[in-house]
Amino acid sequence: MLDLFIKSKCQSRCSNFENPTGKKGTAAATNKGAKGHPCETFLPGETKTLMDYKGCGIVTRLWLGTDQYSPKGLRSMRLDMYWDGAKTPAVSAPAGDFFNMALSRMAAFDSELFTNPEGRSMNCFVPMPFRKHAKITLTYEGKGVPALLFYDISFLAVKKLPQDAMYFHAHWRRENPTTLGKDFEILPKVTGAGRFLGCNIGVTTDPRYEDSWWGEGEMKTWLDGDKELPTIAGTGTEDYILSAWGQKTFSCRYHGATVADPEHRQWGFYRHHLPDPILFEKDCRVTIQQMGGAMRTKVARLMQQNKAPLIPVSLATSRDPGHGFTLLMEQKPPLDITDPKLPDTWCNFYRSDDVSACAYFYLDRPENNLPPLQPVSERVAGTSDEKP
Repeated sequence: MLDLFIKSKCQSRCSNFENPTGKKGTAAATNKGAKGHPCETFLPGETKTLMDYKGCGIVTRLWLGTDQYSPKGLRSMRLDMYWDGAKTPAVSAPAGDFFNMALSRMAAFDSELFTNPEGRSMNCFVPMPFRKHAKITLTYEGKGVPALLFYDISFLAVKKLPQDAMYFHAHWRRENPTTLGKDFEILPKVTGAGRFLGCNIGVTTDPRYEDSWWGEGEMKTWLDGDKELPTIAGTGTEDYILSAWGQKTFSCRYHGATVADPEHRQWGFYRHHLPDPILFEKDCRVTIQQMGGAMRTKVARLMQQNKAPLIPVSLATSRDPGHGFTLLMEQKPPLDITDPKLPDTWCNFYRSDDVSACAYFYLDRPENNLPPLQPVSERVAGTSDEKP
């Protein structure tokens, strides 16, 4: 807090419909200054340029509001950010998912980097430096009704950035369904030096698994030339967001769950690595295992009766000695978990669900090597057009 009263050489600026250029002394020019241009109609197929500033600066805050805030509406709005004249965006994500709301489901929460005070607005406070130029656009790729769009982008105009200042990036992807036995990539391998800031993840479970637990998968991170095995591995999905034994909604500064909806088989959660940085010099790749669990007899029934795609991974045996699991992936010959002679104990298993994630990271360059954002048809498939 000491820097609050230190004189700064930065200049405060804001870009919105009342001052789209963000220039000094040009705001509130319409209707003789009497709230003439707070919002605009956003038509399907239209792209709005939210910021187009030439010069050096740091974006400090984004606020976005719209009346089309259903999951389908927000997944249809594509947010792109370009730094320093780059041809490809550093940020390209569905609007709702970008603002830390997994599944683009509006929810009230409060975190260090993103907030949604009452579940009907979107705020981002991630610092985003640029050296020569910043361009931020929003494209409405839906086929629905026109939307009302409000926004504010606060930024600081500065003369020069530190030499080692990095660029902010965000990447969203979805697999519907995931590949059985294969980790879901939160962040595909990105090259360069940087910092993985964290992510939000959304899961819609396959009904064939019924109410079995979906969150046994471990987060893994490959760093700087790691080959087969990663440098970092967690212990489970709810453990990754610093909870335990299941998952309900909560919000904390660096971790939380915005959605826990068994009725619709949906969960959404976030983890931001601010006090526990994940840094890399050459490359970084982040995944989470697609794994669940239930009692052995239930898993056997899901296999036999529901024809649920699954691969048994381990059976809980005893708490002592060792790690307390029979490791089925190492059994030769494979153990048949449908054998009624086996004890009815906890069984972890690979599964396949509808999973999406938005990864946030800094990189030492304004462009990345990641694939472009998936088309709107893939983003909105199966999403609801009803507001929460």
